[in-house]
Amino acid sequence: MARIESKVRDLVGTDADMRTAVEVVLERADGGEVEWADVRDELTSGQWGRLIEKGILVDGEEGFRLADPEGARAGLEDDDSSTSSSSTSTPSIDTGDSSWSKYDKGAAVVTVGLFLGYSVSEVRNIIGGAMDLALGPLAEMLPFYAVVMVLALATGLYSTLLQANLMDMEKMGKYQERMKDIQRRQKDAKERGDDAALEKIQEEQMEAMGDQMGMFKEQFRPMVWIMFLTIPVFLWMYWAIGVGGNAEPHIITENIVLPLVGSVDWTAGVLGPMQAWIVWYFLCSMGFTQIIRKALNIDMTPSSA
Repeated sequence: MARIESKVRDLVGTDADMRTAVEVVLERADGGEVEWADVRDELTSGQWGRLIEKGILVDGEEGFRLADPEGARAGLEDDDSSTSSSSTSTPSIDTGDSSWSKYDKGAAVVTVGLFLGYSVSEVRNIIGGAMDLALGPLAEMLPFYAVVMVLALATGLYSTLLQANLMDMEKMGKYQERMKDIQRRQKDAKERGDDAALEKIQEEQMEAMGDQMGMFKEQFRPMVWIMFLTIPVFLWMYWAIGVGGNAEPHIITENIVLPLVGSVDWTAGVLGPMQAWIVWYFLCSMGFTQIIRKALNIDMTPSSA
């Protein structure tokens, strides 16, 4: 009953021509049975087959009968009230808010320049020396492993806040819902062999690529600011412990004791090429980030609610 109403609504929503097909069958059946010969002047064989496949038409004594005529009519009426606002194809999502401001673009340009510090020692020395004005006193008060913990806590805090404030989780949820809906309808069209509907859905999928770009912008925008603030911190650690060829350490450090590894030098390789200092930083950062999100009740899962 309600099931037939829902099936009719779905059919009419995915293919507007199915509305006429259902109306013809309702008219020709007239409370009794209907055969293919009664409707072939109005319906295609594909439409007739879809009505049978969906269970809207079921076997009768001599031909086929409507499983639930009232439910089928209700499905058509329901469609009348909603067709003007939505046709079951997912609406386009406004991506205008995803455009980057001049500040976002400026931060991206500076961030690209900061990447030079990883390979150019002169840039690393300039940035490291400048950052040492703020971080040097901290390194004098605390052992280096504690300094890394403080830095991981700080970067985890502002990274979480930037993601929460610069990413529109509701909009990203809508992006994902739209793509899932297109994939679901595409799968249904393939299963029933409806080439016409499949072609329309593929056109809609191409149009939705703009939404994919909008989703990418939403995800990458906070990353630019996070890297803008975090790369100088990393370059200071590079500069402080002397990472890189012919680099000299600028602070005195003791070996760190890592689980399953033991006592190692900060620049020693621990996980392949990953050195001890960066492994320790990532362990602290992941832990602190989870604690911060729980404490501030920040959910980074996209939602369309």
